[in-house]
Amino acid sequence: MARRTFHRSRYQRYAGGPDPLAPPVDLREALRDIGDDVMAGASPQRALREFLRRGSEDMRGLDRLREQVNRRRQEMLKKRNLDGTFGEIRELLDRAVLEERKQLARDLDDDARFAEMQIGSLPPSTAQAVEELSEYNWRSPQAREDYDKIKDLLGRELLDQRFAGMKEALEGAGEQDRQRISEMLKDLNELLDAHNRGADTTEQFDDFMRKHGEYFPENPRNTEELIDSLAQRAAAAQQFYNSLTPEQRAELDQLAQQAFGSPDLMSQLAQMDSALRQARPGLDWDDAQSFSGDQPMGLGEGAAALRDISELEALSEQLSQQYAGAQLDDIDIDALARQLGDQAAVDVRTLQELEKALSEQGFFDRTSDGQLRLSPKAMRQLGQSIFRDIAEQLSGRGDRQTRRSGALGEPTGASREWEFGDTDPWDVTRTVSNAVLRTISETDEPTLAAGEMARAGVRIDVRDVETAETEARTQAAVVLLVDTSFSMEMEGRWTPMKRTAIALNHLVSTRFRSDELHLIAFGRYARSIDIAELTGLQPRMEQGTNLHHALLLAQRHLRRFPNAQPVVLVVTDGEPTAHLDPSGEPFFFYPPHPQTIALTVRELDHVARLGAQVTFFRLGEDPGLAHFMDQIARRIGGRVVAPDIDGLGAAVVGDYLSSRRGRRA
Repeated sequence: MARRTFHRSRYQRYAGGPDPLAPPVDLREALRDIGDDVMAGASPQRALREFLRRGSEDMRGLDRLREQVNRRRQEMLKKRNLDGTFGEIRELLDRAVLEERKQLARDLDDDARFAEMQIGSLPPSTAQAVEELSEYNWRSPQAREDYDKIKDLLGRELLDQRFAGMKEALEGAGEQDRQRISEMLKDLNELLDAHNRGADTTEQFDDFMRKHGEYFPENPRNTEELIDSLAQRAAAAQQFYNSLTPEQRAELDQLAQQAFGSPDLMSQLAQMDSALRQARPGLDWDDAQSFSGDQPMGLGEGAAALRDISELEALSEQLSQQYAGAQLDDIDIDALARQLGDQAAVDVRTLQELEKALSEQGFFDRTSDGQLRLSPKAMRQLGQSIFRDIAEQLSGRGDRQTRRSGALGEPTGASREWEFGDTDPWDVTRTVSNAVLRTISETDEPTLAAGEMARAGVRIDVRDVETAETEARTQAAVVLLVDTSFSMEMEGRWTPMKRTAIALNHLVSTRFRSDELHLIAFGRYARSIDIAELTGLQPRMEQGTNLHHALLLAQRHLRRFPNAQPVVLVVTDGEPTAHLDPSGEPFFFYPPHPQTIALTVRELDHVARLGAQVTFFRLGEDPGLAHFMDQIARRIGGRVVAPDIDGLGAAVVGDYLSSRRGRRA
């Protein structure tokens, strides 16, 4: 019997970049928000940028992330200060002096009295006191130990600024350990000098890492990576120095000479810093920060904090996207995760994927003049989203017609035999029944029919086919006239007007394709416009409501379809205040000129004589407009609807659907 082999599997959190099993980004919300901004007058490119800045309910945008980055930076500056090492040295010095005084009080010789005078006359400056005591012959072992800790602390702190984890690694280190550090710095400075001279340092680097690799947990692979790591820490150490007060800088300069009991360490570090600055001059070597908190930091901790602050400042600039050539790919995802957590990195990756998907999936295209606009694909998505909202409003009023297909008529319940050329759907139940009955009737022995059918099956013949009878639907020539005068923008009606046009266009183009929809925008003059152009149309400081010109263009469309039912829908918030004069130029006058009213009424009469169903959607409470529309509606048998601004889309779509039901009746 073959032995079964078992394979063990281990599972852990995926840490290799974006989750390959994560669902694709949902573009619907992004397109909806971008579409709203475009309808409000923003360019598609600006609308996309604003969405990325704003984010969504479930995803932080660039602005919120940048706000958190800046807040973290301010908190670090307000909570921390750079007094940690100075305070620790002062505490060690005071403890050493106190222990020495106790010992001297117990000693009765003259040298003890002289030492007391020397201890009592120490300068108030910590650095000067440490320097004066460098040659002092300590009598108390505890005092000598505390004083030696000062020199050890200074050396470890200065190294910790420039090498990761050095402060802890050298705690309690002896002379041999310090000698190894000195050798490492000597070899490092030789390597940096060779690099800056342009020499090939490959072999020298490999030899250096074999000897001193334990001091570099980052495990650099070459000289450039080593310099990148060291230069950032050295620049932070310099920023720490720059951020000190003049008094603190003077103290540090004097104290640093006592590091490890010799100025050699400071000399080697200064040489290293100079070489690193030469190799990476673009780092922030001259920056400084102002700390004002009450939590002290040592030299190493302070340099680490300044590295964090420098990283936060870089992230803030990257998230701002306000510099030339800015791209989302510029954002350092790893740095963002370090500073704000993994979820912040996920949010930025999602934004990057959204931007990439919107570009790659063809949601933007360019016009003939090079302007970016929403593509037909994006318009379909936007129309579907807007229409869904309007359909829900209509459903709330009990109107379910919006969810029916418009490709064919409604079934009547009757059926008939199929004829050549029929495009109506099959009545499947009756077709199969006809085939079964015909098979039985054509069998010589009916009692065997069931068994034969089971063996041979039932074959449908053309004679069996019946089609479902449907109601005939009359084609409609629909014209939507939308007011684009500046008052529509001033009164907050600009975007609802566009949403209405997009919803109606989506309904006609997807569910009632036999109808012919035409859009006309009218301000001081009128023009035919497609839905994409209307969506991106920006408001202009333009006075005038030229309904006269709009009606002339509407009649041109209606006459192109003489056999279609004409439907005219007018959305406006003002009386007619402009008309076309005989030269073709717009004439504007307010209050409405009698000639403007007369010419507009004449064209409305022409539209009525074409048999058009005319509905006015009156926005606002202008009494002059209300009176004009009421009079016109009575004159031509039209309708006036006065929806609130949020119900405009539902009113227009509902009226169009009602007119279709009327045509079927």
